[in-house]
Amino acid sequence: MATDCEGRAPGTEAAVAVAEEGDRVKPFTPEKAKEIIMSLQQPAIFCNMVFDWPAQHWTAKHLSEVLQGKQIRFRMGLRSTDTVPQFETACSYVDATLEEFLAWNCDHSNVSGPFKDYDRSKFWAYADYKYFVNLFEDKTDVFQEVIWSDFGFPGRNGQESTLWIGSLGAHTPCHLDSYGCNLVFQVQGRKQWHLFPPEDTPSLYPTRIPYEESSVFSKINVVNPDLKRFPQFQKARRHTVTLSPGQVLFVPRHWWHYVESIDPVTVSINSWIELEEDHLARVEEAITRMLVCALKTAEDPHHPRAWLNPTEVEETSHEVNCCYLNDAVCAFFAHCGKAKEVEMQALSVNGENWRKEEPRRQDHMEVEQAHSQCFTVQTETQEVTCLFGPDLVPVTPTSDDPPSEKGCALENDSKECVDRDGEHATELSCARRQQTRRGASAVAEQVTSRCAVAPSWTSVSTDDLLDCLVNPQVTRLVAQLLIQGKSL
Repeated sequence: MATDCEGRAPGTEAAVAVAEEGDRVKPFTPEKAKEIIMSLQQPAIFCNMVFDWPAQHWTAKHLSEVLQGKQIRFRMGLRSTDTVPQFETACSYVDATLEEFLAWNCDHSNVSGPFKDYDRSKFWAYADYKYFVNLFEDKTDVFQEVIWSDFGFPGRNGQESTLWIGSLGAHTPCHLDSYGCNLVFQVQGRKQWHLFPPEDTPSLYPTRIPYEESSVFSKINVVNPDLKRFPQFQKARRHTVTLSPGQVLFVPRHWWHYVESIDPVTVSINSWIELEEDHLARVEEAITRMLVCALKTAEDPHHPRAWLNPTEVEETSHEVNCCYLNDAVCAFFAHCGKAKEVEMQALSVNGENWRKEEPRRQDHMEVEQAHSQCFTVQTETQEVTCLFGPDLVPVTPTSDDPPSEKGCALENDSKECVDRDGEHATELSCARRQQTRRGASAVAEQVTSRCAVAPSWTSVSTDDLLDCLVNPQVTRLVAQLLIQGKSL
C-alpha cells in the first residue's frame, strides 16, 4: 500500500472520520481488559479500544506543532544486513527538531542542519525511549490524551508513557524487559514485531553487554542470524506480527522482542505495567548491576561508554551500586511485609473456617495450593482464549521464518554441531568416571590438553565471564539465595 512521507495512506484521515461517525462501543470493559492482560501468557493485539483517544491523531507532523521547535535526540543507524546486532553503543546521535526530521525524511532537496551528513538511503533515525514527563514537561495537559484506564489501570495516562518516533528501518535490537508487561499503542505507520517466548531464552544467547538496567539483550540479529555461530537459535519459536495504527499490542512479561519500522514514519506510545514479580526482579537487576560494573570498570575504568548503554546514565561506583542492592532488598522485604499483613487480615476474618479444617489442610496444603494455582491459571487462560476474535487477535508462532541462504546452507552444519555436542557429552561422562578413579588432576590435564589443540579456542574475556555470571537464570538463583539468607 502506498504511503506519503509521513507514513499515512492516501485518504486515511477521511476513512477514520467516517469510521468514527455514530456511537461505537468498545469490545472490552476496563475490568475485562485488565483480566486479559493479567492472565494471558501470549502476545495479543487489542482492536477497537482506542478510537476515541485524542492521542490517535498524534502524527509526527502534529507533534512537531505541539513541541514548537523543541530539540530531541535521534539515534542514527545504518541500513545494513549485517549479522551483528546494531546496538545503541554503535550508533551516532543527532539533536534535532521534528520539523528537521520530517524535512530530511521526506528527502527535500538541499537538506541542511543536523541531518546533513546522513544519507537517507543509508541511514535511519529513531527518537526512541522519550518519556512524556521529560518531553512535555511544560505541556502536561497532553498527558490526558492517552487513556490507559480503558485497559483497567485507573489514573494511568501519558505521564506513565513513552514515545517512539522513527523512520523506515529504525529498530531496537532484540531484548527482553526485566520488569512488567508492555502495552504498545501504534499511532502512525506500521511496525513489525518479532517475538520469542521466555522459555526460548537459552536459544536467544542473552547478554548484559551493553549494560542497561532492565534490558537483557540478545547477541543475535534475529532478522539476519548467524546460524553457524548461534546454532541453537534455530530452536527459537518466532512470533511475527505487523502492528498497524489504532491497534494496541500486549507483550507479556519476559517475552523477547525485536521491533522495526516498516513505513516512512512511525509513531508509537507504550506503557510498562508493573507486576508482582518485579519486586524480586529488582533485586536480580541490582545484583547484575553490581557484577557488571565491578568487572567492566576494573577492565577499562576510563571508557565506560564502550559497554554502558547510552540510556544508562546513572553513576557506576561500587558504593552507589551497593546502595542499589540494599534498597532493592529492603523494598522486597517491605513489600512482603505488607502482603503478609493483608494475608493475615484475610485469615483472621475467616479464622473459624480455617481452624475447623486445619488438620486436613496441614496434610494436604502444598498439594492443594499447587493444584489450585494450576487450575486457576488454566481456567483463566481458557476464558481468555474464548475471547479471541476480531477485537482480540492472538500473536501465534510464525509457521515459516523468512528465507535465508545462510540458514539453508547451515542446515547440515547444525546437524554436525549436534553430533559434536553428543561427542562432547560422551567425553564429559568419561571424564567424570575418571575423576572418581584417579582424582581431579587427571581431568584437569585432559581439559587443558583439549583446550590446547582446539582450533577455535580463544582466551576467556570479561564479557564471556559476565555472560555466565549474570545470565538471567543465575541472577534469579543468586537473588533467591540472598533473600533466603537474610530471612533466616
